[in-house]
Amino acid sequence: MAADTASTPAAAAGPVPAGPAAGRPRTHSWTGYLRYGAGKLGGAVVSLLAVLVTGFFLFRLIPGDPVRTLTGGRQVSAEQLAEYRREFGLDLPLWEQFTDYCGKALTGDLGTSYQFHTPVIDKITEALPNTLLLTGTAFVLYTALGMYLGTRSAWRHGRLGDRLHTGLALTLYSVPSFWLGLLLIIVFSVGLGPVPGLFPTGGMESGGEEGFGYVLDVAHHLVLPVITLVAVEYGQTLLVTRSALLDEMGSDYLTTARAKGLRDDLVRRRHAVPNALLPTVTLVFVNLGRTVAGVILVETVFSWPGLGGLFYQALSVPDLPLVQGLFLFFAAAVIVMNTLADLLYPLLDPRVGR
Repeated sequence: MAADTASTPAAAAGPVPAGPAAGRPRTHSWTGYLRYGAGKLGGAVVSLLAVLVTGFFLFRLIPGDPVRTLTGGRQVSAEQLAEYRREFGLDLPLWEQFTDYCGKALTGDLGTSYQFHTPVIDKITEALPNTLLLTGTAFVLYTALGMYLGTRSAWRHGRLGDRLHTGLALTLYSVPSFWLGLLLIIVFSVGLGPVPGLFPTGGMESGGEEGFGYVLDVAHHLVLPVITLVAVEYGQTLLVTRSALLDEMGSDYLTTARAKGLRDDLVRRRHAVPNALLPTVTLVFVNLGRTVAGVILVETVFSWPGLGGLFYQALSVPDLPLVQGLFLFFAAAVIVMNTLADLLYPLLDPRVGR
C-alpha cells in the first residue's frame, strides 16, 4: 500500500505548496496586467497622433491672415508680404507644411511663434509655472472639498444637508466660469454698495515687491481666480463621489461590518469610501491633466499670465505655431493623466483588466 502511494505523481512530488504555488497564477496575473497596460499605452499613442493631425488642420480654418495681422494694419507691399509668408513657411503647399510640422513635433520642435519670434516650447515653459500655481491651488482645494462633501452627502442621503449641498453644487457647476469671475470682480475688486474693493481686478502681481511681500502680493491676486475655479469645479467631484458611494451603501459587506459592531464612521472610512473610489480617481486624474491645460476663460478674465491667456492671445492673431503647440500640449497632458488612471485601476480593483 505504501509502495502504491509513493508511486503516484502527487506523492512523489511532495506536498503542494499553498502560497507560492500561486506562482503560476501570479505570473499569469502580471502577464495580464502587462497586456492591459500595453493596450492602454498604445491607445494613448494613437490619441496623440490624432491630436497632432487634428490640431494642424483645425486651426487653419480660423479666419484671418496671420501675416496681415502681424503688420498691424501698416501699408506693406506685396513683396514684403510674400517675404513674411516665406519666412513663416506659409508659401509652401499645405501637405508640405503638414509633413514639416509633424516631423518637427515628433522631435519636440513645436516651431517658432509668429508674434513673439521665440520657440513655442520656450513660451510654454515660461507661462507654465503661472498656470500651475493658479490651477494647481484650485485643484487641491476643489478636489478635497468635493470628496469631503460628497462623502458626507451620500452618508446622510436625503437629509437637509444633502439636499443643500447637492443643490448648491449643481447650481455652481452650471454657472459659466467667466460670468462668475466677472461678477466677483465687480463685487470684490471694483466694489458694490457697502462692499469695498478688496482684491485686484487682474494680473499676477502689482510690482515693486520682493521677498515675503512678493509672496503675499501674488497670493492677494490669486484669491478671486481660485475662488472662481473652486466654486465652479468642486460640484463635479462632489456629485461623482456621492453617486459612487450611494452605489456601495446597500452592499452586504457594509451590513456585515455594522453587525460586527464597527462604528458608522469606521464603516464609511475603511470600507465604503475605498470601494467607491474608482469613478472619483478617473475624475481626479482628468482634472489633474486640466491643471496643465489651464482654464482659458478664467485666465483671460483675470488677466492671469498663464497658458490659458497665452492660448487666447495666440488665437486672436492667429499665431498658428503657438496655437498648435499649446493645443498639443494641453491634449497630451489630459491623455497622459487618463492613461495613468487606467494603469492605476487594476491596482485599486483587481477585477479591472481581467
